[in-house]
Amino acid sequence: MAIRTAIIGLGIMGRRMLEHMLLHDGFAPDILWDPDPEACAQARAMAPDAQIAESAEAAIAAVDLVYLACPPVPRRDYALAAAAAGKALFLEKPLGIDVQASADLVARIEAAGVPAAVNFTQAAGAALTDVSAAAEAGELGELLGVDIVVTYANWPRAWQQAADWLRFRAEGGMTREVISHFLFFSERILGPLHLVWARADYPSDPKLCETHVAARLESAEGRVVTIMGSVGGAQPDRQELTVKGSRMSRRISEFYRDAASQGGAFEPTGSEPDDPRAASMKAQLDDLDLLVKGEPNRLATLPEALRVQVLVESILAGTG
Repeated sequence: MAIRTAIIGLGIMGRRMLEHMLLHDGFAPDILWDPDPEACAQARAMAPDAQIAESAEAAIAAVDLVYLACPPVPRRDYALAAAAAGKALFLEKPLGIDVQASADLVARIEAAGVPAAVNFTQAAGAALTDVSAAAEAGELGELLGVDIVVTYANWPRAWQQAADWLRFRAEGGMTREVISHFLFFSERILGPLHLVWARADYPSDPKLCETHVAARLESAEGRVVTIMGSVGGAQPDRQELTVKGSRMSRRISEFYRDAASQGGAFEPTGSEPDDPRAASMKAQLDDLDLLVKGEPNRLATLPEALRVQVLVESILAGTG
């Protein structure tokens, strides 16, 4: 039986998830809700048989799984309502923007005992799975650290323009939206990290999000993670994580392009799927199906997401 699913938040991420859930046998995304009528209309055009609920509460009550693709602040209340109703939860990242509120959220969801995970999109993907296996098998040699480089000509990017909140300091920015993914990846490889130092630069308008960020983090063994992020300049977007080993290093570009180096140029480790995003989304949904059924899965846990949030908010505050 397909899992009856509500999608709350029908912006770009909600509609993207709707598209891929419709292609997956494990899910029936037939209850939708967003406060914006235009977003509802766009989602309904994609899923004519789906119902637009009268409210978020009505959507939660009607299903077994709730996917929350709304911004961080309203997401918390919906998550608590779903957990109290005994519904499985799949939350977009970041987990939140207030660390204490998110710690409370994690504790309350765990106390409710419902299946729950956060959508760090690389969690079940081939790149993280393969790099983790190579590191554990010793193929990389001694693990030395991770470099994260993220650069954009503009933020938000063109395809994100409808999500206006992404440009504001309160909830948006590239550190929460993108660098958080690579921090999650880094912790899966190196273990929990702590922040040594960080600096974030902001525009003169105090409402707007960061334009530059630099940071150094370390694992318990002293392995270093460096971050460099910037916005501006005529250039293509660059989203890149390099896991550095004494014998071999692996570089993940654009979330899924996996390449290896033994000192020379990075070379692809294999052929790419025809549609990398579709392959990544299917892997996430396969593991979400396992999560809801109470089976082992690779999705990001709430404690993992909370650790990433602590790092992100500390970086944005320039503390360490």
